[in-house]
Amino acid sequence: MMLQSIEKELEKEGLSQREFSELLVRLLDYGVVCRDESQIEQQLYDRYLRLEELVADYLTLLGIRIQHDRRFQFVRLYPPGAQVPGMVDDETPQHGAQAFRTRLSQNEVALILVIRAQYDKALREGMVDEQGCVMVSLEALSIAMKNLLKRTLPENLTERKALFRRLKQLRLVQISNEDNLTDGDMWLRVRPMIMSYVSDQVLSELMESEEEAGAAVSSGDDADASADEASAENAADGQEKDAEEDSDDSEVSDEADLNGEEADAEIAAPAETEDEESTPADELADEESDDAVAEQDADTESEEQAAETAVKNKPASLFGE
Repeated sequence: MMLQSIEKELEKEGLSQREFSELLVRLLDYGVVCRDESQIEQQLYDRYLRLEELVADYLTLLGIRIQHDRRFQFVRLYPPGAQVPGMVDDETPQHGAQAFRTRLSQNEVALILVIRAQYDKALREGMVDEQGCVMVSLEALSIAMKNLLKRTLPENLTERKALFRRLKQLRLVQISNEDNLTDGDMWLRVRPMIMSYVSDQVLSELMESEEEAGAAVSSGDDADASADEASAENAADGQEKDAEEDSDDSEVSDEADLNGEEADAEIAAPAETEDEESTPADELADEESDDAVAEQDADTESEEQAAETAVKNKPASLFGE
């Protein structure tokens, strides 16, 4: 009965069972159909619009939920029990739902988180085109990954290509040339469906952890600055102390010199006093000098008297002198 109902609906739309199967296989295989990805997906998306109710009825039996964004023209499938941002959680217990899940690697999860953060930043700045996409450079992506997660992109080109090819398959990014993935000036086009992969709560927790890490680094820098200031203050105190000690030594030296000069002055003062008090000796010396002069005068007088006597006693000259 179900196949007959499907065939009737397909006949109304003028589509075959093969075309319906092709659409379902593509959705279950890739999990997403984005109209601007390629001409094939453009045809599949337009086909989905015609068979939306039929596809929803078929996938609901499997417990798969569908997210259809008419504005940005993409369809995404979510496995049973998955939490979808913007959609009410399915509380119906599901068994064997792991068969529809694809586990992402750590590098893929890390890159998706960083791309979500970059998309949110561009969204706040209004850097969004008409399709809800934003442009992000590979260099900015690498810097954001280091700042947010302390990780780096794979250095090996093959691993890097595989990483971005996976995100391209999930229709999260568009890449013009995979060979330029080592060029920091390369730009990626991030699709708005990245928001359905990472919720606002997860993004907030990621940003809070970055702020806490930044605050810790800032506090460490402040502690280092305080230590440097303390060292500078200690050095300044040491210099002031040395200057005070030098000043004290200088004052002591000046006082010693002053005391020495005063001592010399005291020594010289008694000497001068002694000279002043030695007047009797000087008087004796003067008296002796006077006696010597008197004796000299006496000798001179005796010599003069002797000369006069000699003249008087000289005989008369024969030539009438």
